[in-house]
Amino acid sequence: MSNLQLAVQLFFQVAVILAFCQIVGRIAQRLGQPQVVAEMIAGVLLGPSLFGLLWPELSLKLFPADSMKVLFPLSQLGLAAYMFVVGLEFRMDIVKKKLHSAVAVSLAGMVVPFILGAGLAWYFFHHTSLFPQKTSLMEAMIFLGASMCITAFPMLARIIHFKKLAGTTMGTVALGAGAIDDAAAWCLLAVVLASFDDNISHAVVNIAGGIGYVCLALFVIRPLLARWARGIEGRGNLSDREFVVCLILMALGAWFTDLIGLHAVFGAFIMGVVMPRGLVAQALMDRIQPLTVALLLPLFFTFSGLNTQIGLLDSAYLWQMAALVLVAAIGGKGVACWLAARATGISNREALGIGTLMNARGLMELIIINIGLQRGVISPALFATLVIMAVITTLMASPIFELLVARYRPEPEPEPLSSPTPRLS
Repeated sequence: MSNLQLAVQLFFQVAVILAFCQIVGRIAQRLGQPQVVAEMIAGVLLGPSLFGLLWPELSLKLFPADSMKVLFPLSQLGLAAYMFVVGLEFRMDIVKKKLHSAVAVSLAGMVVPFILGAGLAWYFFHHTSLFPQKTSLMEAMIFLGASMCITAFPMLARIIHFKKLAGTTMGTVALGAGAIDDAAAWCLLAVVLASFDDNISHAVVNIAGGIGYVCLALFVIRPLLARWARGIEGRGNLSDREFVVCLILMALGAWFTDLIGLHAVFGAFIMGVVMPRGLVAQALMDRIQPLTVALLLPLFFTFSGLNTQIGLLDSAYLWQMAALVLVAAIGGKGVACWLAARATGISNREALGIGTLMNARGLMELIIINIGLQRGVISPALFATLVIMAVITTLMASPIFELLVARYRPEPEPEPLSSPTPRLS
């Protein structure tokens, strides 16, 4: 397929994706689900799980293999841009004030599901064929443990925005804990892939590079940007050239963390966190958010859904294994995070909200298990089992949140007095 044909194909794909996401979104809204969940479901339905199953020839014409080479980088750009916006909204002052809560929720959301996932992996390894023969027991336990630890970080951010929880204790603690959990899960994945490739240096680069990047961003880039922003605040506007500089920093952050194996979302998110608050952050959000949310982000959810095949669960036994994984996932993540939040002094209703939000896996789960499938760490059947878990835990988040927390609408925490403008939302 020529470059011109790819461009023509892309325009039609974008039109179909956006239209279908809106249709599914209307239905999801009536069921109490946010648009982000609709986009995830739409992506799965457009893939081999439904559209490709019912109309395989039409599916191949609409989404030929060559076109995925164009759709993929666009989807990653949309994800990185959105996580940059999430970083701009992130309230470091609340994280500092509630640091013990964020850390406790994060640890509970990692340790408990990891233990349960590792235990399930041990059982699957010895009593089923869900792991390929070349996967060792240790690799199986670490991979499944990491898969159970993951949080739907981009989806969590969109649900928090949809529920108007940005800037609240509940939203910020959940985002902070989710960011830590996902970074840890990607580090664990790096250990598995390093072991699989018999090259432990990959994991060392991954973990050390991530820590180094965060330190550089917080202690070097952030102070420099704060000094740079004083002139912008005095002038009263962010110029086009200055806007481009911020985009360059976002792209470099996403590039670096993707290069070291931590995924682009973390680089873009951290770069958003260190951007100066006030006029700079507001101007960046005003320019980036509308197009990103309306156009680019649905491409990410759809691209991931196109690689998902739920039809691989073709026996009662596999559905039983899927149910077992689901129960362990909910107990290990949702319940553990709720109890950890309560133990650190957060009110029961807010703790329930945090546990419910943290339990959603979403498409970060799909990304990590797609990597596992492509590298041969897990079998297609286990992949499908984990897909079911990711979809159900994500679908559960909004209705359970409404049931448990709907009557309580927390007020956003006030910005520190030193902040030049009101809270961004």
